[in-house]
Amino acid sequence: MHKVMIISGAGLSAESGISTFRDSDGLWENYDVMTVCSTQGWQQDRQLVTNFYNARREDLEDKKPNAMHKALAALETKYKGKIHHLTQNVDDLLERARAKEVVHLHGTLTDLRCEACHQTFEVGYRAQREDEQCPHCGSYSVRHNVVMFGESAPMYQHIYKAIDDSDLFIAIGTSGQVIDIVALVQDFKHSILINPKQERHQTAFGDFEKNIDDYFEHFLQTTATGAVDEMLELIEEHLCR
Repeated sequence: MHKVMIISGAGLSAESGISTFRDSDGLWENYDVMTVCSTQGWQQDRQLVTNFYNARREDLEDKKPNAMHKALAALETKYKGKIHHLTQNVDDLLERARAKEVVHLHGTLTDLRCEACHQTFEVGYRAQREDEQCPHCGSYSVRHNVVMFGESAPMYQHIYKAIDDSDLFIAIGTSGQVIDIVALVQDFKHSILINPKQERHQTAFGDFEKNIDDYFEHFLQTTATGAVDEMLELIEEHLCR
Protein backbone atom coordinates (compact mmCIF):
# COMPACT_ATOMS: atom_id res chain seq x y z
CA MET A 1 0.00 0.00 0.00
CA HIS A 2 1.41 3.38 -1.02
CA LYS A 3 1.63 5.97 1.76
CA VAL A 4 2.92 9.52 1.99
CA MET A 5 5.10 11.15 4.64
CA ILE A 6 4.92 14.96 4.80
CA ILE A 7 7.09 17.28 6.87
CA SER A 8 6.07 20.92 6.84
CA GLY A 9 7.95 23.93 8.13
CA ALA A 10 7.59 27.67 8.57
CA GLY A 11 7.05 28.20 4.84
CA LEU A 12 3.67 26.49 5.12
CA SER A 13 2.24 29.19 7.39
CA ALA A 14 4.27 32.18 6.18
CA GLU A 15 1.64 33.04 3.55
CA SER A 16 -0.95 33.21 6.33
CA GLY A 17 1.07 35.97 7.95
CA ILE A 18 2.89 33.92 10.57
CA SER A 19 6.32 35.48 11.11
CA THR A 20 9.34 33.22 10.75
CA PHE A 21 12.80 33.40 12.28
CA ARG A 22 14.49 32.79 8.95
CA ASP A 23 13.16 35.75 6.96
CA SER A 24 14.98 39.08 7.05
CA ASP A 25 11.81 40.74 8.38
CA GLY A 26 10.91 37.85 10.66
CA LEU A 27 11.26 37.18 14.37
CA TRP A 28 15.07 37.05 14.21
CA GLU A 29 15.00 40.83 13.71
CA ASN A 30 13.20 41.48 16.99
CA TYR A 31 14.54 38.80 19.33
CA ASP A 32 17.68 36.87 20.09
CA VAL A 33 16.46 33.34 19.46
CA MET A 34 18.66 31.84 22.16
CA THR A 35 17.18 34.26 24.69
CA VAL A 36 13.54 33.38 24.05
CA CYS A 37 13.71 29.87 22.57
CA SER A 38 16.35 28.03 24.58
CA THR A 39 16.45 26.30 27.94
CA GLN A 40 19.25 28.67 28.99
CA GLY A 41 17.13 31.71 28.18
CA TRP A 42 14.19 30.18 30.05
CA GLN A 43 16.28 29.64 33.16
CA GLN A 44 17.65 33.19 33.00
CA ASP A 45 14.38 35.08 32.48
CA ARG A 46 11.17 33.08 32.58
CA GLN A 47 8.97 36.17 32.38
CA LEU A 48 10.64 37.43 29.19
CA VAL A 49 10.12 34.04 27.51
CA THR A 50 6.53 33.86 28.75
CA ASN A 51 5.85 37.33 27.34
CA PHE A 52 7.31 36.26 24.00
CA TYR A 53 4.97 33.27 23.70
CA ASN A 54 2.02 35.32 24.95
CA ALA A 55 2.63 37.74 22.08
CA ARG A 56 2.92 34.93 19.55
CA ARG A 57 -0.33 33.39 20.82
CA GLU A 58 -2.17 36.71 20.56
CA ASP A 59 -0.79 37.30 17.05
CA LEU A 60 -2.04 33.88 15.92
CA GLU A 61 -5.70 34.55 16.72
CA ASP A 62 -6.60 36.48 13.56
CA LYS A 63 -4.55 34.38 11.14
CA LYS A 64 -6.36 32.18 8.61
CA PRO A 65 -5.44 28.84 6.99
CA ASN A 66 -4.16 29.22 3.44
CA ALA A 67 -4.74 27.04 0.37
CA MET A 68 -1.99 24.57 1.29
CA HIS A 69 -3.32 24.08 4.84
CA LYS A 70 -6.72 23.27 3.31
CA ALA A 71 -5.24 20.96 0.67
CA LEU A 72 -3.33 18.97 3.30
CA ALA A 73 -6.45 18.64 5.43
CA ALA A 74 -8.40 17.43 2.39
CA LEU A 75 -5.71 14.86 1.58
CA GLU A 76 -6.05 13.44 5.08
CA THR A 77 -9.77 12.96 4.48
CA LYS A 78 -9.54 11.67 0.91
CA TYR A 79 -6.74 9.19 1.58
CA LYS A 80 -7.57 8.17 5.12
CA GLY A 81 -4.75 6.22 6.73
CA LYS A 82 -2.33 6.94 3.89
CA ILE A 83 -1.01 10.36 4.92
CA HIS A 84 1.53 10.89 7.70
CA HIS A 85 1.76 14.64 8.30
CA LEU A 86 4.41 15.87 10.71
CA THR A 87 4.80 19.62 11.13
CA GLN A 88 7.50 21.70 12.75
CA ASN A 89 4.98 24.52 13.15
CA VAL A 90 3.40 25.26 16.52
CA ASP A 91 0.40 27.18 15.16
CA ASP A 92 -3.08 25.66 14.84
CA LEU A 93 -3.81 26.59 11.21
CA LEU A 94 -3.87 22.97 10.03
CA GLU A 95 -6.44 22.15 12.67
CA ARG A 96 -8.45 25.20 11.70
CA ALA A 97 -8.39 23.84 8.14
CA ARG A 98 -9.99 20.70 9.67
CA ALA A 99 -6.94 18.45 9.73
CA LYS A 100 -7.23 15.98 12.59
CA GLU A 101 -4.20 13.69 12.38
CA VAL A 102 -1.28 16.13 12.38
CA VAL A 103 1.77 15.43 14.56
CA HIS A 104 3.24 18.64 16.00
CA LEU A 105 6.93 17.84 16.38
CA HIS A 106 7.76 20.98 18.35
CA GLY A 107 4.64 21.43 20.44
CA THR A 108 1.55 23.61 20.25
CA LEU A 109 1.31 27.33 20.86
CA THR A 110 -2.32 27.28 22.04
CA ASP A 111 -1.54 24.91 24.94
CA LEU A 112 0.39 25.31 28.17
CA ARG A 113 2.34 22.55 29.90
CA CYS A 114 2.64 21.78 33.59
CA GLU A 115 6.23 21.31 34.76
CA ALA A 116 5.04 19.22 37.73
CA CYS A 117 2.79 16.58 36.13
CA HIS A 118 3.82 17.23 32.47
CA GLN A 119 0.19 17.40 31.30
CA THR A 120 -0.90 20.00 28.75
CA PHE A 121 -4.04 22.09 28.69
CA GLU A 122 -5.55 24.43 26.13
CA VAL A 123 -5.61 28.20 26.62
CA GLY A 124 -6.42 29.25 23.08
CA TYR A 125 -5.03 32.65 22.16
CA ARG A 126 -4.98 34.30 25.56
CA ALA A 127 -1.90 35.21 27.58
CA GLN A 128 -0.63 32.97 30.32
CA ARG A 129 -1.78 34.48 33.63
CA GLU A 130 0.66 35.25 36.43
CA ASP A 131 -1.30 32.89 38.68
CA GLU A 132 -1.83 30.24 35.98
CA GLN A 133 -2.63 26.91 37.64
CA CYS A 134 -2.52 23.44 36.13
CA PRO A 135 -6.08 22.05 35.97
CA HIS A 136 -4.74 18.51 36.32
CA CYS A 137 -2.64 18.71 39.50
CA GLY A 138 -3.05 22.27 40.78
CA SER A 139 0.60 23.26 40.35
CA TYR A 140 1.50 26.86 39.55
CA SER A 141 4.64 25.73 37.74
CA VAL A 142 3.31 26.18 34.22
CA ARG A 143 5.04 27.05 30.92
CA HIS A 144 4.52 27.28 27.16
CA ASN A 145 4.09 23.98 25.30
CA VAL A 146 6.80 24.61 22.72
CA VAL A 147 10.05 22.62 22.56
CA MET A 148 13.07 24.83 23.22
CA PHE A 149 16.63 24.49 22.00
CA GLY A 150 18.45 22.38 24.55
CA GLU A 151 15.61 19.98 25.40
CA SER A 152 14.42 16.76 23.84
CA ALA A 153 11.60 16.57 21.30
CA PRO A 154 9.72 13.36 22.18
CA MET A 155 7.44 13.58 19.15
CA TYR A 156 10.45 12.95 16.88
CA GLN A 157 9.78 9.24 17.37
CA HIS A 158 6.94 9.67 14.88
CA ILE A 159 9.44 10.57 12.15
CA TYR A 160 10.98 7.11 12.17
CA LYS A 161 7.60 5.39 12.31
CA ALA A 162 6.43 7.37 9.28
CA ILE A 163 9.61 6.57 7.32
CA ASP A 164 9.05 2.84 7.85
CA ASP A 165 5.44 3.13 6.71
CA SER A 166 5.77 5.43 3.65
CA ASP A 167 7.18 5.39 0.14
CA LEU A 168 6.76 9.05 -0.87
CA PHE A 169 8.41 11.86 1.12
CA ILE A 170 7.26 15.49 0.79
CA ALA A 171 8.99 18.45 2.45
CA ILE A 172 7.06 21.73 2.42
CA GLY A 173 8.54 25.10 3.35
CA THR A 174 11.46 23.93 5.43
CA SER A 175 15.11 24.94 5.09
CA GLY A 176 16.34 21.70 6.63
CA GLN A 177 18.25 23.54 9.35
CA VAL A 178 16.25 22.11 12.26
CA ILE A 179 15.36 18.69 10.85
CA ASP A 180 17.84 17.35 8.30
CA ILE A 181 15.53 16.52 5.41
CA VAL A 182 18.49 15.40 3.28
CA ALA A 183 19.15 12.57 5.72
CA LEU A 184 15.46 11.64 5.60
CA VAL A 185 14.95 11.79 1.83
CA GLN A 186 17.69 9.26 1.20
CA ASP A 187 15.37 6.57 2.59
CA PHE A 188 12.88 7.22 -0.23
CA LYS A 189 12.80 6.45 -3.94
CA HIS A 190 10.08 9.05 -4.51
CA SER A 191 10.20 12.57 -3.07
CA ILE A 192 8.99 16.15 -3.53
CA LEU A 193 10.53 19.35 -2.17
CA ILE A 194 8.45 22.54 -2.09
CA ASN A 195 10.37 25.72 -1.34
CA PRO A 196 10.51 29.15 -3.02
CA LYS A 197 14.31 29.23 -3.05
CA GLN A 198 17.19 26.82 -3.27
CA GLU A 199 18.88 25.98 0.02
CA ARG A 200 22.34 24.54 0.56
CA HIS A 201 22.75 21.37 2.59
CA GLN A 202 24.89 21.93 5.67
CA THR A 203 26.67 18.87 7.06
CA ALA A 204 27.15 18.08 10.73
CA PHE A 205 30.67 19.50 10.38
CA GLY A 206 29.33 22.88 9.22
CA ASP A 207 30.35 22.36 5.60
CA PHE A 208 27.95 23.17 2.76
CA GLU A 209 27.46 20.55 0.09
CA LYS A 210 25.20 20.69 -2.96
CA ASN A 211 21.70 22.15 -3.03
CA ILE A 212 19.05 20.34 -0.98
CA ASP A 213 16.81 20.04 -4.03
CA ASP A 214 19.46 17.89 -5.75
CA TYR A 215 18.52 15.07 -3.39
CA PHE A 216 14.81 15.16 -4.32
CA GLU A 217 13.02 13.56 -7.25
CA HIS A 218 10.83 16.64 -7.78
CA PHE A 219 11.59 20.25 -6.83
CA LEU A 220 8.65 22.67 -6.95
CA GLN A 221 10.41 26.01 -6.60
CA THR A 222 7.50 28.12 -5.45
CA THR A 223 5.57 29.07 -2.35
CA ALA A 224 3.44 26.53 -0.52
CA THR A 225 0.20 27.83 -2.00
CA GLY A 226 1.75 28.08 -5.45
CA ALA A 227 2.60 24.37 -5.37
CA VAL A 228 -0.82 23.03 -4.36
CA ASP A 229 -2.09 21.87 -7.76
CA GLU A 230 1.15 20.24 -8.92
CA MET A 231 1.70 18.58 -5.56
CA LEU A 232 -1.80 17.12 -5.58
CA GLU A 233 -1.28 15.77 -9.10
CA LEU A 234 1.96 14.06 -8.08
CA ILE A 235 0.38 12.57 -4.95
CA GLU A 236 -2.63 11.36 -6.91
CA GLU A 237 -0.35 9.73 -9.47
CA HIS A 238 1.66 8.04 -6.75
CA LEU A 239 -1.22 6.76 -4.63
CA CYS A 240 -3.14 5.47 -7.62
CA ARG A 241 -0.28 3.42 -9.06
